[in-house]
Parts: sequence; structure tokens; C-alpha cells
Amino acid sequence: MRLVQVMIPTGKREAVLSVLDDNGIDYALSDETSGRRYTALVSFPLPTNAVEPVLDQLREETGIDRDAYTVVLDAETVVSERYEQLENEWTSGEEGDRIARDELTARAADLAPDWVPFLLMTAISAVVATAGLLLDSPAVVVGSMVIAPLIGPAMATSVGSVVDDRGLFVRGIKLQAMGALLAVTSAAAFAGVLRYGSIIPLSPSEVLAIGEVRERLSPGVPSLVVALAAGIAGALSLSSGVSSALVGVMIAAALVPPTAVVGIGLAWGRPGAVVGSAVLVAVNFLSINLVALVVFWYQGYQPEEWFKADEARRETAKRVGALALTVLVLSSVLVGATYAATQRATFADEARGEATELLSMSPSLSLVSFDVEHGAAFPFRSPERVVVTVGHPPGTDPPALAGPLADRINAIENGPFGLGDGEGVVVEVHYTAIESTGGDAAVQSFREAGMSGAQSTASTTVSSTSSTFSPSSTLM
Repeated sequence: MRLVQVMIPTGKREAVLSVLDDNGIDYALSDETSGRRYTALVSFPLPTNAVEPVLDQLREETGIDRDAYTVVLDAETVVSERYEQLENEWTSGEEGDRIARDELTARAADLAPDWVPFLLMTAISAVVATAGLLLDSPAVVVGSMVIAPLIGPAMATSVGSVVDDRGLFVRGIKLQAMGALLAVTSAAAFAGVLRYGSIIPLSPSEVLAIGEVRERLSPGVPSLVVALAAGIAGALSLSSGVSSALVGVMIAAALVPPTAVVGIGLAWGRPGAVVGSAVLVAVNFLSINLVALVVFWYQGYQPEEWFKADEARRETAKRVGALALTVLVLSSVLVGATYAATQRATFADEARGEATELLSMSPSLSLVSFDVEHGAAFPFRSPERVVVTVGHPPGTDPPALAGPLADRINAIENGPFGLGDGEGVVVEVHYTAIESTGGDAAVQSFREAGMSGAQSTASTTVSSTSSTFSPSSTLM
């Protein structure tokens, strides 16, 4: 609910009170003694969704907007039977509990900060996100989302469009464009300092293999859903007058981490590997603006002047169409990436099955670990290498399995990926001796004790007992 205070100019007193009486609104009238051209101050409580219609009626019938000013305050409680009747009348409609147009515009303007704090907070959040990604720390990445001031510009752009506030619209566009550019630049600069200062002396492939970085290299359709949900939640929180702080974190979750990944890719000289993250950033920015614009439009917000309503609707429709078309085109890339991920998972399952079946022919051998390495090309990251670690009894020479396993894997229907070039994948087999006193139980114990390090251990300690098969080379 809201408490509305209106300064009544000379000659408007009876007209204002008549409108309030006709609507069954309780009010308190105070004489104005400041010596200015106002005769009274009228205060009256209203349900949140009644503020805009009542103020519009006052402006149309009394013209107070030209000669007076209005203050809308948030009220906690109103104890009045007449107010309860008024509230029941307004809450029974279909408009919901949306705030007035003027209040929405004011809130959107407040959420769009001044340039200096916005740019500083954006740069800091990008740096923190970069550190969290390189440290593989989800907690630090979440911290970067909390301080990112990204909800304001998106909401300002959408609100400015539907209410025909060009200043607010342009301000939101500029803040978003500068914020995205600054975030990428800050992330790249900070990552460059870490790389060339030997603070994080990792190769490009090692950096891109970090868990928090790797999961954002090939985004799919679910990533788009996050942005759409964030935009809807942001618009609803703003139009209902509730706090947008937590929604701002959700919006930042869709924008900050992939932006930092783009900066990391640039710093390590692998821009091609982060194309997926760059596409995700663009799609998320546009999607948040699109759904917020649609929500405000659907809720019926329009310019204060009725003669501007049609023009504002036409402009909004054009922007919705342009955004929707752009998001659709870019989303097709994410759809392709999602399909590719499904194909990769299918290939990995079938290849693992082939390895298990081949090893079952030799009861003394066991599958210790199985891993598929993929290329960096987005969106169709096809498998390039299969690395298998095989356990065998001590004192025995294991058979050469790389060639036979490569034949089986490359014979999988539709190739290793279904969209590949038919050249096949490299198959690498490492061997490690396992004391087998308990059969499968011993192998399981080995896996549980060091599955994550099994491959690297085998490669280091038994490098002489490994074999690699490439379709373009001979068995090693």
C-alpha cells in the first residue's frame, strides 16, 4: 500500500477533494502556510495498484500535474474499514499488485547508478569473477555476482522504452554497452597480469581445463533459460515494488562469469576457444532486455500523455521484434551446442562400452579410468582423444590394446561425433600394475583411492608401458 501526498494549488481544492470522494478514498487535509501558491496538502492511502489510475484521474480532471507536485510513500499498515473496502475493490481486478508508472520510472532510474560507481563496481566484479574462475572457486564467483550492478541498466532500458522516457532508455543502453566492454577489458587485463607475472603459470590448455572455466566454454540452451528467468524476475520484482537485490544476483549470474571467461581466453591467447562464452554473454544481455520489455508491456505500462501511447507501443513492438529475432539467431548456436553435447555424451558411453567389452576378453585386465578429450571449436566440439588406463597383474606384460580399441571406437556408427570429419580420434592406453588379491573389489578400491589421479600417475610411473594409436600414425 502507498501513502500519497498531493500539494493542491490555488483554485484546485474542491476539484481534488471531489475526485477523492467519488472514489471512496479517505483523506486528511492540511492547510498550507508556507506562503507559496499552494492552499493545502492532502494525504490519502491507496492500494498499490490504485495509485496510477487515481493520479491519472486527478491529472485529467483537475490538471494538478502542471501546478503541483505529488509524493508517493510506502505505507506499512492502514487501519480503516473504508480503506479495507477500497482495497477489496482494487485487489479483485486483474491488474495485480503493480506499482504506478511514475514510481516504476523512479525506481528504474534509481537502479541505474551514476557512471563512476557503476564502472568501478563492474570492473571490481569482473576482476573477482576472474580470480574465482582461475582458482576454481564457486564461492568467489558467487561473490562477484553479489557486487555486480547489472540489474539497473537492463531495467532502465526496458522501462524507458515502454513509458517513452528517451533519456532513461538511452542511459540504460549506454550503461549496458560500457559495462560489458569494461567487464571484458578488466577481466582480460587482470588475467594477463596473472599470466605474464607468473602468478598462475598455466598453459592455455590447462587454464581452459579448469572446472569453473570449462563448464562455460560450450554453453547450451539451459544457459539461455537462466537469462530469460532472470529478466522476468527482474521485471516482476521492479513492477511489484519488492526488493531487487536477490534478483540482481541472478542477473549477474547470467552475465558476469561468462564475461570473465572471455577475458581469460583473450589473456591466454585463445579467443577462438571462448567464442561460446562470448555468444552466451550477447544472448543473455539481449534476452534479459527482451523479456523485461515484454513483461512491462504486458502489464500495461505506457506514457503519461495519452497521445504518446500509440507511438510508444509501436516503438516497443519494433524493439521486441528486433530483440526476438537476434536472440533467436544467436540461440540457434546454443541449440547446436546442446545437440553437440548430447552427441558427445552418447559417443563417450558407446566408446566406454567398447573398451569394457574389449577388456572382458582378458579377465586379468581391468578398466581403471576412461576419459574423452574434446576440441575447443564451438559449438561442435568433437572428440579428439580417448585416454584409457588399464590395470594388469604385476610381473605380466599387458597386450597392446590401442590399435584394437581404436578400430572399435572409430567404427561406432556415425563416427566419433556424428558431425565430425571422419578422421577418427587418437586412442591412448596407459597401463598400471594392480595387486589383485580381491578381484573386482581390489580394482574398485584402487579407483576410490585415486581415480582422479590415476591417469597422471600411470602416465608418469609406467610411461614405458603405454600405447597410442592415431588413424594417421602407426602403433607406438
